[in-house]
Amino acid sequence: MKFELIATSSGSKARAGTLNTSHGQIHTPIFMPVGTAGSVKGIHTRLLREDVQAQIILGNTYHLYLRPGVDVIEEAGGLHKFNGWGLPILTDSGGFQVFSLGDIRKLTDEGVRFQSHIDGSYHLFTPEKVIDIQRSVGADIIMAFDECTPGDADFDYAKKSLELTQRWLGRCFGQFNATEGKYGYPQSLFPIVQGSTYPALREQAANHVKSFDADGYAIGGLSVGEPEHLMYEMVEVVNAVLPEDKPRYLMGVGTPVNILEAIDRGVDMFDCVMPTRNGRNGMLFTSEGIINIRNKKWQNDHSEIDKNGISFVDREYSKAYLRHLVISNEMLGAQIASQHNLAFYLWLVNTARENILNGSFNTWKEEMVRKLNQRL
Repeated sequence: MKFELIATSSGSKARAGTLNTSHGQIHTPIFMPVGTAGSVKGIHTRLLREDVQAQIILGNTYHLYLRPGVDVIEEAGGLHKFNGWGLPILTDSGGFQVFSLGDIRKLTDEGVRFQSHIDGSYHLFTPEKVIDIQRSVGADIIMAFDECTPGDADFDYAKKSLELTQRWLGRCFGQFNATEGKYGYPQSLFPIVQGSTYPALREQAANHVKSFDADGYAIGGLSVGEPEHLMYEMVEVVNAVLPEDKPRYLMGVGTPVNILEAIDRGVDMFDCVMPTRNGRNGMLFTSEGIINIRNKKWQNDHSEIDKNGISFVDREYSKAYLRHLVISNEMLGAQIASQHNLAFYLWLVNTARENILNGSFNTWKEEMVRKLNQRL
């Protein structure tokens, strides 16, 4: 995998680049739709490529391991062939999902013992096993196993958690270097910077991951309950340390405004379930602001969903019709809303890239943040 930095924004840390993988080129900054179990909820693969214009999607090790299982994916020839996507894929190691299990997981230095949310069966994830699973899944970019520290953790807990993540990282790279990809193309392992909301821990973590000279780096443990201003501060602390010639991935973030603010601070890659999850519940992100399509004010509004025509669904369906579908609990309503939101997120990062390249990012970003904070 090769990352090329093409341009930076004057007066900001915003960057435009290209990331070349065995399954295609990615233009950064980029948003990755979340396909947790191998599919992006409610969106056909062809529409992801042609309408949403996704360049890379995300899968999840925890969910794919439990169902359909590693053997099924291996027999198919890897996730690219199993789900028919064919373009780049990134897999999250499952650290966040295990963190979310709460009382049904136990953390030790060896790894994490947990119960399946599906049938209650017991499993053990170690750094080595997580690397092996991701080798079998076959994603282009795989993530190190870490503990996702809660946003409200005190310093002592955050420090111990980071030390555990750092020990696990050495084991992850040991297993990664001792094995090879299974499907004839290379994979890249990204370490994850933890450290909660403590600048000293974040700086220490960033220096530690940098010592592995990886193909790229992830920033984890943010957007997990901490105030937004602390999230932005931690991004600034970490990006001041991470190499400029490698991609930076902010995990699980976030709202359109969060993404623009993080791009402004030098982040290249994003993922979040928000566009599809919120879409299924009737919240639309548009170029003029946020719409709750369930509100009665849209009942007789026969205008297009987004006047900029970001997705073909914006031009084919009206707000009134989409509201009718959502209120009626019609499956098509959730699909249209999800497709629009994903297309909007991709439009947002693509337009950010264009403005970085032509030198107008700062002015454009300020205007977009103003609009995106509006509730229509």
